[in-house]
This record gives sequence, C-alpha cells and structure tokens, in this order.
Amino acid sequence: MPELRIRVAEQAPDLAPGYVVVHPGASVPARACPPERYAAIVAALTGAGHRVVVTGGPDELPLSSRVAGPSALDLGGQTSLGALAAVIARAACLVVANTGPAHLAAAVGTPVVSLFAPTVPFGQWGPYRVPWVRIGDATAPCRNTRAAVCPVAGHPCLSTVDPLAVVEAVRRVGAP
Repeated sequence: MPELRIRVAEQAPDLAPGYVVVHPGASVPARACPPERYAAIVAALTGAGHRVVVTGGPDELPLSSRVAGPSALDLGGQTSLGALAAVIARAACLVVANTGPAHLAAAVGTPVVSLFAPTVPFGQWGPYRVPWVRIGDATAPCRNTRAAVCPVAGHPCLSTVDPLAVVEAVRRVGAP
C-alpha cells in the first residue's frame, strides 16, 4: 500500500534538522500531559543531549514558555499551520499527546512519541504509518470514556510518565 504523505510548502524557521519537537498543548484537557511533566521531559531530553524545540498555538504561549524553560527553543505562537508542518517534517521525532500535531507528524513522515491518554482507542487514534512509541497507562480507569476532562483525580495515566522513558522512546523511534 502506498504511503500517505503531504508535501510541505512553507519554510520552517532556520533550524538545522534533527531536533526533537515537544508540543505540550492538546485540544482536550483529558489528553494533555501536565505542564510540569512536559517541563521535566524537556529537561531530560536536553540533559541527554537532544536539541529541543517546543511548539504551540498563539493561545498556548504561557504553556510553551513554561515547558521550554531555559534549555529549549520556544516557537509557541510563532508558526502558521504550514510552518508547523515544516518544523515537524525536519524533526527527528515529535513528543506529543493525542492531538492534531501527532497526526500532522504522521502526514509528513515524522516518528511520534505518543503520550496517549486512553480516553479513546489508540488503534483508532494513534499515529498512522510512522514509527511510534506509546507512553501512558493504557489501562487507566478513564479508558474509552471519551472524557474531555479527566474523570480520575490526578490524571494518573499521563501525570506519572517517567521523563527518562520518553528519552528512551525518542531513541527507539530513531532520533539521534
């Protein structure tokens, strides 16, 4: 079966290829990893020697800034959809929840580390035809609830993600 891919027409900001993109926002709160966990993931990735670029929409500037911290490049609010596609296309991989940029990464052929809350089935909503690693408690009590807000105190399926497991997953999908 042929691969489904889009061609990226817009230019990415002037970035050398091979970085890891972290996109901390999500369209539905139940699918979002907590900001402090994403910040720890960014710190672990940069500590492991990865160049990290944090992305986000115009309404996610406080989130992208908080997650990027002092060690990552914050592009929050600075890219159009086309430029975001270009940034993701040049990345070694994308670390993201189950939200639009995960599917954009699959469309441009970029591997995905999926911080996936089980509110919807992974088999139906996970990345399509790219290397991926799923992280998060797939058996959490919110499984298949389609909840928009996590019904379980503390959002355990994603709040307990080990940042070092994300570093290992980035390595497993082939990021240098």
